[in-house]
Amino acid sequence: MNQELIHVYFMPGMAASSSIFEYIKLPESQYKIHLLDWILPTKDESIVSYAERMSEKIEHSNSVLLGVSFGGILVQEMSKFLKLKKLIIVSSVKSHAELPKRMKILRATRAYHLIPTRLAKNVDALAKYAFGKTITRRIELYKKYLSMNNKQYLDWAIKEMICWQKTEIEHEVIHIHGDKDAVFPISHIKNCIIVKNGTHIMIINKYKWFNENLPSLIMR
Repeated sequence: MNQELIHVYFMPGMAASSSIFEYIKLPESQYKIHLLDWILPTKDESIVSYAERMSEKIEHSNSVLLGVSFGGILVQEMSKFLKLKKLIIVSSVKSHAELPKRMKILRATRAYHLIPTRLAKNVDALAKYAFGKTITRRIELYKKYLSMNNKQYLDWAIKEMICWQKTEIEHEVIHIHGDKDAVFPISHIKNCIIVKNGTHIMIINKYKWFNENLPSLIMR
């Protein structure tokens, strides 16, 4: 008997391309991987409206949706428009309460308006902001994973991440988080699967953990 394939859609983190998933492999007899990439937001577009547009790229019902970092925030918004088998977030947050203090300060002072122009002009700074300061010595390697340094996108993405209003957490979301995440420290995160020595970019450098564990998490 032929088993129906489970379709798994992957959404990368802020400013990153879907190439961050290049080492993720799932058994081809059971799963079909689909890679999503960022599109430009319209002027003053809400994350809800953006998520609705992105949800149109999900072509299969009862699929799995996985998002990394800001992509994890986006897929939670996308899930409102979709019927999913599983919703998985990696190196992300489930509500604004899990955001670190520095981001809450940026929100309160509206200082996030000062960030994007500098990042758009400085790829090194963008890489550090998107992936964390821990990659400084390997920044050339990770530059290849950044695809969206458009100022309009960065203005929108940083604002929507820092000002995310979500308070209610979907109980069915599977949250995978590294205990060495410098962007979203584990001390602020509740109810997650902890990856030992996992950093904010563990989807890249701990891909073996994901290849070994994603199938069972999807099927549980």
